[in-house]
Amino acid sequence: MVLLGSIVNAVAIILAAMLGKRLQRIPERIKTTVMQAISLAIIVLGLQMGLESEKYLIVISSIVIGAIIGEYFSLEDKLNSVGKYLEMRVGSNSEASLSQGFVTATLIFVIGAMAVLGALDSGLRGDHEILYTKSIIDGFTALILTTTLGIGVMYSAIPVLLYQGSIALFASQIHAFVPSEILNLFISEMTSTGGVMILAIGLNMLGITKIRVANLLPSILVVAVMVASSFFIPM
Repeated sequence: MVLLGSIVNAVAIILAAMLGKRLQRIPERIKTTVMQAISLAIIVLGLQMGLESEKYLIVISSIVIGAIIGEYFSLEDKLNSVGKYLEMRVGSNSEASLSQGFVTATLIFVIGAMAVLGALDSGLRGDHEILYTKSIIDGFTALILTTTLGIGVMYSAIPVLLYQGSIALFASQIHAFVPSEILNLFISEMTSTGGVMILAIGLNMLGITKIRVANLLPSILVVAVMVASSFFIPM
């Protein structure tokens, strides 16, 4: 089921928000330890995905070129600017309590590499592991946010489902237009390239690095171009 990962993600946010509404503020040491444990699991997932490549030269080239494109256009800064703009707009609203929880949570859950990579993996391979992992992270985050921002956090499950579900559905239809040989190679190289980004997310969550992962997202498009080119120019 193509949408299973997205549905699980949305349900996790709803249940966690409902639980967070009934809990008092969680001790900081519990938050820290749980997030560190999740970060380690994400790093292992990234390493596992990173080893899927059949032609690692494509992965390296795609990451480098994608990083240059992402940095040139400052994708991460632009995404952060959008988030800050929306938060400022919501902050001036008389219903800021509900709205701020909704907008803040939506930005956290939707803007990020895992949402895109997970949805692509669901659509292309029917593999929901990334979105399952993201569900755990989003669930715990929703629980914490709800204790401070209120039940508006729960409604962020709707845009999460629509956004990730749309990407997954689109990706699931690619096979109708792309030859199976090219598609299979793209899936393996996209998975490996995505694994590098997932690894970076885990390292960032542990505070070891400050990699601008959103600036690496163009790498996925570069993978598609390089995979198609490799059938005409052997690499």
